Formats: sequence, C-alpha cells, structure tokens
Amino acid sequence: MISVAEALAHCLALAQLLPVDQVPLRQAANRWLAEPALARRDQPPFDASAMDGYALQGDPLPGASFTVTGEAGAGHAFDGTLGPGQALRIFTGAPVPAGATRVVIQENVERTGDTITVKPGADIAPHIRPRGQDFAASFALAPRRLRPADLGLLAAMNLSHVPLRRRPVVAILPTGDELVQPGDSPRPDQIPSSNGVMLAAIAEAEGAQVRLLPIARDRLDEMQALLTMALDADLIVTIGGASVGDHDLVAKAAEGLGLQRNFWKISMRPGKPLMAGRIGQSVLLGLPGNPVSAFVCAHLFLRPMLRAMQGDPDPAPAPLRATLAVDIGETGPRTHYMRAKLDMRAKLTGTPPVITPFPRQDSALLTVLAEADALLIRPHGDGPRKAGDAVDYLPL
Repeated sequence: MISVAEALAHCLALAQLLPVDQVPLRQAANRWLAEPALARRDQPPFDASAMDGYALQGDPLPGASFTVTGEAGAGHAFDGTLGPGQALRIFTGAPVPAGATRVVIQENVERTGDTITVKPGADIAPHIRPRGQDFAASFALAPRRLRPADLGLLAAMNLSHVPLRRRPVVAILPTGDELVQPGDSPRPDQIPSSNGVMLAAIAEAEGAQVRLLPIARDRLDEMQALLTMALDADLIVTIGGASVGDHDLVAKAAEGLGLQRNFWKISMRPGKPLMAGRIGQSVLLGLPGNPVSAFVCAHLFLRPMLRAMQGDPDPAPAPLRATLAVDIGETGPRTHYMRAKLDMRAKLTGTPPVITPFPRQDSALLTVLAEADALLIRPHGDGPRKAGDAVDYLPL
C-alpha cells in the first residue's frame, strides 16, 4: 500500500492539462482561465463624475456663484469646455468636461434659474473618478477559476470571449450485480445505486461534463463493453469491483483493454481499494464501491485531478486547523478521514473552529455523511487525542 500523498502525486501526474478554447463570457462561470486576459481599454475610459451635482472649475468657496451652461449624463457627454464662472449639470458616471476640476454635489448648492450658489460648509472633495482609476488598458487578469465578480471584471475589460481550458469529460461506471437504478424495484438482495449521482454531482461542481453509464454487471464481457464505450472520455471513474473478490472484475476488464496501472491500494480509511492508471488516451480512476469510501476518495483524488486538468496550479486539498471537542483514540496503521461536524462560532473570537467526529464511522452510513461538513484527518500511527488538541480537517 502507498500513502495518500503518494497516491495523489500519481493521480495528478496522470491528469494532463486540457486544450484551450475561446469561450463566450456568458458560459465562463466557474471555469479556469487558461491565459492572462488583457483589458482592451481603461476603466473608467474618461474622468467620470462620482456624484450627481455640478462640474466646475476652481475651488467652490461658500457664496460663489456659477452659470450653468449645459448638462451631461451617463452616455451623454458634454462637448464643450468649461471656463471660469461656468458650471455643468452632471450626473453620476458622466464624463467630466474639459476645464472642470471638481464636482460639487447637488445638495451643496442653491440653484435659481441658470445660476448656482455654493452653500456654506460645502463638501470640498473633487468627486471625480480619474480615467483608469480601476484599471488601465495594460491590465491583465491572471489565470484563475472565474467567479461571478471575475466575469463582471472581464466584461468591463470589454472582452466577449476568454481563453478557457476545455471542460473535462468524465464517464462514471457503477458496477455490481447488487445495484439497481434509483427508483427501480430492487430484489431483496439488491440496493439502489447511490454512488453514481453523488460522484456526478462532485465532478460537475468542478466543471466536468459527466456521462453516467449504465450499471455494469459482474461479467467480464459486459464490463469491458461499457469501458470501451467510455474510452473517448478524459477520465473514466469506475465504482466498485476494484478489490480482490471473485466478482471484482474492474482491473481484469481494464487490463484486457490495455490498462497501464500506476497503483492499487492506499494506506487510508475509508477507501483502501483505490486504483489509477491509463487506458489509451483516458485516465482511469477506480473508486471503492462503498459509498462513504467513494465519496472520500473523490474528495481527495477526483476533485484535484479535475482541477489540475483545467489549470489549477495548486489542486491538492488544503487542510485547515480546528480544536478537537472530544477525546478520541489512536488511529492505527492507516490515515483515517473521519466524518465530523464543525462549530464555527469560535471563529467569531478569532480562534479555530471546534470539530466533533461522529461516534459512528462505519463507511456504509450515508446518513452520517449527509450530516458531516468536514473530514477530520487522523494521520497513521497517531496516538490518542484529548479535547482541546489542535487537529487538521478538510471542509466538505
């Protein structure tokens, strides 16, 4: 068995960068920018009024009067030049005319006809956003996963398309005679297939396009046929059948199609029977069939692989620190990822959150997984821990 860190290194080495596409901005949310995006203009592209008021020249001393010579609004610039003693009615976002040095907000003047008079105690701030205050035409947005605010920035940079890594295509193959599709009528010795939809949701949240294949029965020919259907995917994820039982046929079926296996079995719990390798142009990730094991392995390996394929320079899960709420026993020979609950109230005082592992850690308990919002990391060989000890965790 290899360590979790070694297994992740193997998985990331298999996860090669995907090609770059020019994608409409409207379709770019949560995807990875592949190259720096360059702004096409300054923002704002002109000196802009920051307030509704009056643009004028010089210092507006209390009692000073100015003649209003015109008006400017957002999208409606004033073409003339302001001279001494002149003012321009101006609205927020409008270009400041030539000759103006400040904007007096409308609450600070009295207007009679075409004359304004500055009130005592007027705000003396210029209220002008200078050209390029936000960014200049030379500004570049570095590669990153694009959030909604990033899309707003790219639109302001006057970009309609951006260079993005192609979405990974993921084929998910559940296996086992014991499985039926959710909603079907299982025999007394069968169960609904829960892993497929769960893993599809994880992959789609990371930007993948997912094909959820039919359940492969425990027959070598059927498993090979379904694997063959998936060979055009970037990543094939099999569920179950990767252990050592007589009916665990995934490795045998994949080897018959030319699998070059990188590793099998990891020193962790849950999730020991994990396999990874390459079949032709596809990467194969063989997850355990146990639902909690499959989920934990997807969190530790599938998500980082999808992020790496799309250009994330640091795709590995990043542990955080918490304070243990209860005493717990020693770990044993394998790293243990315990389902746990976080109490974030301590963060209000600047201290780490408090973490409580669930007392039941059976890897078949989906109810516990659904309640968990963290994985408490217990390193292999770690001794007993007391309440109040600092520990590592991964948020879910």
